[in-house]
Amino acid sequence: MPWPYFAAPVSVSYHISNSQIDIMATHGLLALWLTAAVLAHGDHEHQKNMAGPHKSLWYNTLPGDGGTQADSVFSGISTFGRLPYLPCLFHKDIDYDIAFIGAPFDTGTSYRPGARFGPSGIRQGSRRLNLYGGYNVPLDTNPFNSWAKVIDCGDIPVTSYDNTYALHQIENGHFSILSRPPTTDATKPGPSLKGKTLPRVITLGGDHTITLPLLRSINRAYGPVTVIHFDSHLDTWKPKVFGGSPSETASINHGTYFYHAAQEGLLRNDTNIHAGIRTTLSGPSDYENDGYCGFEIVEAREIDTIGTEGIIKKIRERVGTKNPVYLSLDIDTLDPAFAPATGTPETGGWSTRELRTILRGLEGVNLVGADIVEVAPAYDTNAEHTTMAAADALFEIMSIMVKKGPLSVLDIDPPADEDTKDL
Repeated sequence: MPWPYFAAPVSVSYHISNSQIDIMATHGLLALWLTAAVLAHGDHEHQKNMAGPHKSLWYNTLPGDGGTQADSVFSGISTFGRLPYLPCLFHKDIDYDIAFIGAPFDTGTSYRPGARFGPSGIRQGSRRLNLYGGYNVPLDTNPFNSWAKVIDCGDIPVTSYDNTYALHQIENGHFSILSRPPTTDATKPGPSLKGKTLPRVITLGGDHTITLPLLRSINRAYGPVTVIHFDSHLDTWKPKVFGGSPSETASINHGTYFYHAAQEGLLRNDTNIHAGIRTTLSGPSDYENDGYCGFEIVEAREIDTIGTEGIIKKIRERVGTKNPVYLSLDIDTLDPAFAPATGTPETGGWSTRELRTILRGLEGVNLVGADIVEVAPAYDTNAEHTTMAAADALFEIMSIMVKKGPLSVLDIDPPADEDTKDL
């Protein structure tokens, strides 16, 4: 019961003489105090504790086209785009259509560490995504208000003491999220090896080594997949070339994981593509080896001659319309002027606007999953340039996933050698 509101000031005078205290107050004030005390005591047993944060205080239904808007995007616990957080790895009965999951791993990097803080940094940079409702104007969709149930599942527990064990943790954690029935069309046939419809998973890295266990998880569900790889580096180097391969554990790192993926049969040959490449090489043989791994290359500098439309055209022609596609985005695709907080920055990259335009141009591609990697917030500006750019890129990726619809609608060619694996 709320306390009464006093419209007028009340004066109380105190007179102290010897050991006697005379308190003079108006009879009206005394009556109000007594009444309030009685009412409060009488209603005490009927009061209920409020659970917090109260949903109505955090999210408002927007007028016009609807949707929800977070009132205080600068406060509260950060999730991606202020999405609901649900502990999916702890509760196996949680369902969704698109899930965000973090993989805080950075002990496979060759230069600047710090990407273990990437998941939290990207979430921090994503706080404003649905400030005005989350409607994506160029793609004419709202990924926060659609057919899809989208949630943040938190992070996969990853050890920093044993790379081999950490990669197993990432693979198994990802597969746990990937392999359960989605909210939408769970009973309809889909493109997985056993004909099931599965949810999509977007992973927040982490250095780029995490893509190998993620592809192993994807392979258990779909078999070999086509990969669109945005990066300034090839990441298909032979272990002897990149890092020297002093041990089996050391041979798997953020410059060799695609070599291992090709060797393990995780990739659909001759359908994979790099975009944004501008790295130095050990020599021309690096490009020859890259071709053996099944990749075509779009150099970053090609944007000066063929523009974003030409790059989009090359990617779409390479990956086709009948393959399940996995998209891996290294934030160092962007020029350090736009994304300085990364492990191995390379100048001469694309702008944030150019990258977002290219990502939107992939609308209609059969994306079954994605990751973003190499965001190392410790090297960012005070204005959070890199984490905001990463979050905005993911906003485009989740938007094209939502526009494509549930995976039950995909028309996908089966791999040449079907292996039912786990699904």
